[in-house]
Amino acid sequence: MALSSPLMRVSCSPTPAAAATATTAHSNNNNKNNNFLCSHALDAVHIRRAAELADKSAGFTSPHPNFGCVIATQSGKVAGEGFLYAQGTRPAEVLAAEAAGNFSRRGTAYLNMEPGDCHGDHAAVSALVQAGIERVVIGLRHPLQHLRGNSIRALRSEGLQVHVLGEDLSGKLIEEARKSCLLVNAPLICRAASRVPFSVLKYAMTIDGKIAASSGHASWISSRTSRNRVFELRGRSDAVIVGGNTVRRDNPRLTARHGGGHMPMRIVMSQTLDLPEEANLWDFSDVSTIVVTQRGARKRFQKFLASKGIEVVEFDILNPREVMEYFHDRGYLSVLWECGGTLAAAAISSGVIHKVFAFVAPKIIGGKNAPTPVGELGMVEMSQALDLIDVCYEQVGPDMLISGFLQPIPDATPVIPSVDETYEIDPTVTPYESRIIFFYKTWDPYGAFSNFSSHAIKMPDASGDYATWLSVEHYYQAQKFVGVDDPVARDCVGNIKSAKSPEEAARIGRSMQRQQPDLVRSDWESVKIEVMYRALKCKFSIYPHLNSMLLSTAGSVLVEASPHDLFWGGGRDGEGLNYLGRLLMQLRSEFLGESPTSS
Repeated sequence: MALSSPLMRVSCSPTPAAAATATTAHSNNNNKNNNFLCSHALDAVHIRRAAELADKSAGFTSPHPNFGCVIATQSGKVAGEGFLYAQGTRPAEVLAAEAAGNFSRRGTAYLNMEPGDCHGDHAAVSALVQAGIERVVIGLRHPLQHLRGNSIRALRSEGLQVHVLGEDLSGKLIEEARKSCLLVNAPLICRAASRVPFSVLKYAMTIDGKIAASSGHASWISSRTSRNRVFELRGRSDAVIVGGNTVRRDNPRLTARHGGGHMPMRIVMSQTLDLPEEANLWDFSDVSTIVVTQRGARKRFQKFLASKGIEVVEFDILNPREVMEYFHDRGYLSVLWECGGTLAAAAISSGVIHKVFAFVAPKIIGGKNAPTPVGELGMVEMSQALDLIDVCYEQVGPDMLISGFLQPIPDATPVIPSVDETYEIDPTVTPYESRIIFFYKTWDPYGAFSNFSSHAIKMPDASGDYATWLSVEHYYQAQKFVGVDDPVARDCVGNIKSAKSPEEAARIGRSMQRQQPDLVRSDWESVKIEVMYRALKCKFSIYPHLNSMLLSTAGSVLVEASPHDLFWGGGRDGEGLNYLGRLLMQLRSEFLGESPTSS
């Protein structure tokens, strides 16, 4: 059969013209890819420079972030730079725009972090808009929830193109640049996530792992160069903390006297207040000292310290976490721990240490009883050892500085579990812009959303009669066995109904389900979501204040924050299905008169 249609003809060899056209197209594609890569490389370079500038103010901006800004012309040339020098000074964006002058027109601004504008003056955003900036590249969204995304939305509403690393830009170079932004503001990010100040454990030890000789003598293990670096670390911290042993043995001053930074507060943590009356730390001509201790410890010595102007704070239970939570509430951003091994071990065990700086001197002191940097942690196998993350090695004079994180820097980007399914319920949800409301325990601010809250409901039974259940969880657990023709199942339903608490009802239902799975109704897996939905709808229909609370969350993503329940909850890292949160959002849409899929 002849193939007469020109559409059916196949040519195995391209004509010279076609080959030339293909070569040109391939060249154009290569140029586009190269331009794309060059643009990303330039973005990464400028963002890293912004982070470098931001680091210049470490220790001065607390409790606010470190901000840096680079403004580049259309050709990519740097036209102006600036950084936030200290709390209350002019924003980095304002300084960079002034330095760039007219060269900022149609240029790109690079910010290591989204501006906070926490004073409401919007100076940073206004400076970029008035300077004629066309594009803004931001390393990180602001880690504080009440500020996150505000400046990004403000810039976009002014017509500026905004790209956020990890959201709008990606790739290896971009990820490395984003990491530099995380590191420069690690104290704020960790503080926001852990609710304690960013804590760094610093010590100097000999190459055989000793922080002093057997006699206790420790001056000096590390070199003068290393000690100058310690002054810098102090100058970047809000406070330096030591234990009673360090005060008695070393009589330290804990000043930042050669670091060029501010003078950190000095904190002494002592359970018994067995401290000397004469100590350098009681001299507060340069900087103040706070002593934290067990309630009731040496009242006479407390009065002595108070007479010298030393603040004493008592704790019912003196441990590192309680102390750090207290100083978090006082606004401290970062704390440097320069304590001995006993207190260091307690701080590590309590989970408050985020990073370690170890100065290792090329010396051997030996000694069976010579102290080590970290005391007893209760570990008996090497598999239990704590591994540092992002380890760095640096030669400091004759010493080696080894640093690394004990805890990863948390990602401040909120994670929405089952984001696609959530979007179907509420199309206004976006992965980066939407507010997320977490609820889990009934005492949480939104704990009434829990199926364990003590709100009785009335639900119809198989005969149409209404029965009262003490909570949604009571009803839900009982429905697993309703209709099963077995006396044990019927008794179980009765036991669940009469359970004194939702937790007890859950224990009875779950235990029976594990021990005798044949008693669970055969259609349970297919109906359990509908069962929960009906119970929740009843609960939020009959209690007006609960209905109002639910409606007040309009536009927010609701996440049941159980770290273990990956069906009803969101999981530890957002990997859960979050069906409870999704049902509540569905009910919210229905109560608001919206269909789940309306736009």
